[in-house]
Amino acid sequence: MTKKIKVGIIGCGEIAFAKHMPGLAKLPGVELIAFCNRSREKAERAAAEFGSKDALVYQDYQKLLTNKKVNLVHICTPNNSHSEIAIAALEAGKDVMCEKPMAIDAEQAENMYQAAQNNNCQLSVSYQNRFRAENQLFKQMIQAGKLGDIYFAKSLALRRRGVPTWGYFLNQEIQGGGPLIDIGTHALDLTLWLMDNYQPKIVLANTFHKMADQSSAANYFGNWQQEDFEVEDSAFAHLIMENGASIILETSWALNIPEEYNIKTILSGQKAGGDNITGLRINGEKDGYLYRENLKTEQANLESSGDKEMRLWIESLQQETKPPVEAKQALVVAQILAAIYRSAASGEAVKF
Repeated sequence: MTKKIKVGIIGCGEIAFAKHMPGLAKLPGVELIAFCNRSREKAERAAAEFGSKDALVYQDYQKLLTNKKVNLVHICTPNNSHSEIAIAALEAGKDVMCEKPMAIDAEQAENMYQAAQNNNCQLSVSYQNRFRAENQLFKQMIQAGKLGDIYFAKSLALRRRGVPTWGYFLNQEIQGGGPLIDIGTHALDLTLWLMDNYQPKIVLANTFHKMADQSSAANYFGNWQQEDFEVEDSAFAHLIMENGASIILETSWALNIPEEYNIKTILSGQKAGGDNITGLRINGEKDGYLYRENLKTEQANLESSGDKEMRLWIESLQQETKPPVEAKQALVVAQILAAIYRSAASGEAVKF
């Protein structure tokens, strides 16, 4: 018999409506029975669109956590509340899926991880880019040994003018940072997962706040206000892993470059290289010639990355297997992000 999953959604904003709730609502054995948002109107809308017929609406997440029928909580709130809500949910005996980033700093992320261990609950973090078709195929080829030992990578999340101007994205206290913690976290997670390398040794980094006073007329999310732009607009880091591999991370919301790179990874191994710049490409030498191979992943019925993420996550709970994004992996991402900010602030390399 399929294990019944009864879900409570905490935070009924854009990401909940775009990914979490529609992805969960179509899965067998899953019921969305509780919705919480500070705006009751948003919670009621979520319940009407995705909830069971007897779904409950809350404005206080603590009250939702007292609902004994809820055995899984999805957290889609601002970054600075992730740790507090996740720990409370885990201590209430609920499994937890938290929207990225795991937390606004490494200490809070570590506390979340420990709470999951202490309460024997599953904790996962939403990194949907792993589940894009080209990245799934990329991972399979790496696991099959196609690239050999991967010793160099570039992890890219670069926009020309894509500063998010709604919500709390520009608020340092609530968001915890700018593009590094927003989109750079996706690129870094993807690279570490593809490499299966979660042992950082040292990082040296820079962050910049150069664009706040520049024109925002071309920004495709609308004009930003200089006084509101509290976070960095770009971050760059060189990460050296314990096995000697190097990872270059480049991320920006607004950078004067000719092309954008939306969560892309370039990997170089001894046998071959690969990237997902335009679909999936493999490169190397064969029979005395250099080659580039473009691999197609297009299918008419291709599952979206968000839907696949939700399905695999729920299946892991129903089958009591490891989640597709393990809490320990997300913790390492959080620790690296924190080290990047520390290195940029001090001007010195940070050792792990």
